[in-house]
Amino acid sequence: MDNKSVYWKRFRSLFTVFDAPLAILLFLIISTGIVTMYSAGLDWPGRVEHHIRNIVVAFFVMWIVANIPPQTLMRFAVPLYVLGVTLLIGVAMFGIVKNGSRRWLNVGTVVQPSEILKIALPLMLAWYFQKREGALRWKDFVIAVVILAIPAGLIAKQPDLGTTILVFVAGFSIIFFAGLSWRLLGALTIIGLASLPLVWKFLLHDYQRHRVEIMFDPTVDALGKGFHIIQSMIAVGSGGLTGKGWRGGTQSHLEFIPEHTTDFISAVYLEEFGFMGAAFLVTLYFLFVVRGLMIASNAPTLFSRLMAGAVTMIFFTYAFVNMGMVVGILPVVGVPLPFVSFGGTAMVTLGMGAGILMSIQHHRKLMKS
Repeated sequence: MDNKSVYWKRFRSLFTVFDAPLAILLFLIISTGIVTMYSAGLDWPGRVEHHIRNIVVAFFVMWIVANIPPQTLMRFAVPLYVLGVTLLIGVAMFGIVKNGSRRWLNVGTVVQPSEILKIALPLMLAWYFQKREGALRWKDFVIAVVILAIPAGLIAKQPDLGTTILVFVAGFSIIFFAGLSWRLLGALTIIGLASLPLVWKFLLHDYQRHRVEIMFDPTVDALGKGFHIIQSMIAVGSGGLTGKGWRGGTQSHLEFIPEHTTDFISAVYLEEFGFMGAAFLVTLYFLFVVRGLMIASNAPTLFSRLMAGAVTMIFFTYAFVNMGMVVGILPVVGVPLPFVSFGGTAMVTLGMGAGILMSIQHHRKLMKS
C-alpha cells in the first residue's frame, strides 16, 4: 500500500465518527441558514462571515465531542454540573447586569454560565440515573427534580426565561425517559397547573407577564412590545405559498422586523420562501428529531439513551419555541433557531449536542464490531 493510500485512510477515519443521516440533515439546515443569513444580514457588514466562523467553530467542537466515548463524557458530569452551579451562584452575587438582566460573570473573560447547564444538567441527571439503574425508587426521582430545580431556579432569577425553558426541558426529558411513572407525572402536572397563579403573581417579572399578555393580543401595545410579533406575523403572512423570493423580503430589509438575524430570522426565511420553504425546514428539523430518537432507542447503555433523548429534545425545543414565537403562538423569550440564527454561544452548544449524538451512535457501532 503506497503512502497516499495510507494517508487517505487515516484522513477518512477522522470523519467516520459522523453519523451519515444526521450529518446530511445538519448540512442542509446549515446551508439553509447561510442562505437566509446572507439575505437577513445585508445591512450588517461582516455578519455572514462571522456566522460562517461560528459554524466552523461549532463543527470543530462537534468533531471533538464525537470522538469522545460516552463513558468518558460521563466522567465530566459531576464536575461540570458543580462548576456550572457555582458560576450561577457567582452570577447571582457578582454578576454583570445588562438590560436589566444579571446573566454574565467576569472570570478573566466574560462568560454566561447558564449556557454550560444546557449540557451539564442532562449529563448530571443521566449519570445519576445510570448509577441507580435497576434500583430506582420514587425518592430518586424527587432527588432528580431537586438537581434540576437548583440551576433552573438560579437561571430564572437572572431573569432568563428562554434559557430556563431550555434547561428545564433538557432536565425533565431525562427524568421522563428514565422511567417516570404516569401516576407521578400526572401528580406533577396537577401541582404545576395549580401553582400557575402563584408563578404568575410572585415569580414572573412585570415584563415577562407583559410578554404573555402581548402573545394573546399584540395590538394592546402595537407600537411597543407587540410591535415585534405584529411585524413578524405580517412578514410570515405576506410570504404566501412560495414567498417573495430570496432577498426579496420587504419587512426585514425595511427594518420592520427587529433582531432579524437572531431571534426573528425565521420570519425573514418564511417571508422569502413562504409555506413551501417552511414545510422544507420543518421537515428537516422533524427528521433530525426522529434520527436523534432512533439513536437514543438503539443506545447500549442507560446513560447514552438518556443523553441522546435529552439532546434531541433540546433541538426540538429550540426549533419549536423559535418558530412558535415568530408566528405568535408563544411569547417572545429569545430562543434562536438551531444552526440558522446568528450567535456564537448557542451555535457551539448545539454543535456539542450534535457531537454527543454522533459519539453515542459511533461508539455503539464500535461495540457491535
